[in-house]
Amino acid sequence: MKILGIDPGYAILGWGIIEKTGNRFRPVDYGAITTDKDMQMPERLQVLYDELREIIREYNPDVASIEKLFFNTNTTTAINVGQARGVAILACIKGNLQVAEYTPLEIKQALVGYGRADKKQIQFMVKTMLNLKEVPKPDDTADALAAAICHAHSADNRFNLKG
Repeated sequence: MKILGIDPGYAILGWGIIEKTGNRFRPVDYGAITTDKDMQMPERLQVLYDELREIIREYNPDVASIEKLFFNTNTTTAINVGQARGVAILACIKGNLQVAEYTPLEIKQALVGYGRADKKQIQFMVKTMLNLKEVPKPDDTADALAAAICHAHSADNRFNLKG
């Protein structure tokens, strides 16, 4: 099973693709889609959509795993991230992918076994579980890979998929 993990954002959208075979994980590719701060929001959303659709076409994942938005005290930022998240989900649906959504707490529990784990612990587990030489950068990319790993642990229960 090939899983596309997404950490939604409008300035930086992290993505990562892993392959699950049995109970083993292999990184396929990962990176970040960035938009320029001087672009208007509709243009930024178009860039996110187009580039994510291209990633889906290139790697042909079986399923997508995206982090759920948690409440942010900055309402404008939360709304903009929500728009980027919606565009990412739409790109996945248009690419014929099932979309699984996980809270940050669920992702942390899946990787570390503790819902209050800090960012460094998550990054260490991503690096270790995928046998990477270093933690993927930017942080959004490591978060996207964490979302993919979380789904790999939960997939049999969520969609009854065997990998």
